[in-house]
Amino acid sequence: MNTSIAREFLTLCFAPDDTIAVLLRRESPASTTQRIVALEKVLASRYLAWLAHENANGANLYVAANPLRSGSQKRTKESIAEIRHLYIDIDIDGEARVAALRASNEVPTPTTIVATSQGKYQVLWRVEGFDFADQEQTLKRLTVAFGGDPACTDCNRVIRVPGFHNRKYEPAHPVTVEYPSDSIYSPADFQLDDLIPDTMLPLRRVALSFQARKHTHSEQDWAWVLFELTSGKDAAQLTQALAVRRADKPNPLYYAQRTVDMASARLALLAGSGIPDVIATLEARRIAELPAALCSARAREIAHTAGRMIARKQIA
Repeated sequence: MNTSIAREFLTLCFAPDDTIAVLLRRESPASTTQRIVALEKVLASRYLAWLAHENANGANLYVAANPLRSGSQKRTKESIAEIRHLYIDIDIDGEARVAALRASNEVPTPTTIVATSQGKYQVLWRVEGFDFADQEQTLKRLTVAFGGDPACTDCNRVIRVPGFHNRKYEPAHPVTVEYPSDSIYSPADFQLDDLIPDTMLPLRRVALSFQARKHTHSEQDWAWVLFELTSGKDAAQLTQALAVRRADKPNPLYYAQRTVDMASARLALLAGSGIPDVIATLEARRIAELPAALCSARAREIAHTAGRMIARKQIA
């Protein structure tokens, strides 16, 4: 552990008079402790030493990505003082997806890249001029464009603190950080409308009444897609048909693309195709719809996931 790395990270991410939320979470037994404190208190050697002690004894350490209002008691959306960061959690095919972010002309160079474990990253941009609605919409677009975790789009989301260890693994994995840029960005710096077709953006819809039926519908979709593919249905036509069929989904086209590609990858592997051939097929299918780096990373992730599905089925 290196508390000087943690101190530098917190100093760069927040202003001297900020109030921040520090979260300590243990895996076994499961427990969570949260402290809402002034940044200057957290930066004190004694406080950092306490965090290091807790981390050494099994606690994972996080901090809210945005500062809280002074006097806040909880880390709710309403308690966030301002939008200080945009961020994306990358848990799958991390190297390729971070490379796609770095190479993109539609988003600026990240301010901070936190390596939370092998191949997993939290990428941050220091920003100003974002209101809460702008931030949420931009985070969703970042997630669609670069394959981030869609659950991590709230303004009160927490991120890992570098300098400590990720205790979810044995042995524990050091959380490291790099700072590719010291710039502060505005909404105009993120040109995601040029990167993502309108049909791929999340749609704002009222939640469906019968939530319990969603899983059953998805299973029916999966069986239908497998049948259509084995019957010779064109994948592009099938994707459009499924998107229309499942217009109730928050993002029908994304859902349809992934379902069709996952099903065709599984069928191809079962028929004897190798992973490289499946990847090439998926890349060729979606290259006109997605940025090249993301298309390649996505194809690899789907092919390997389909392979694991088959392996689990064979073991069972």
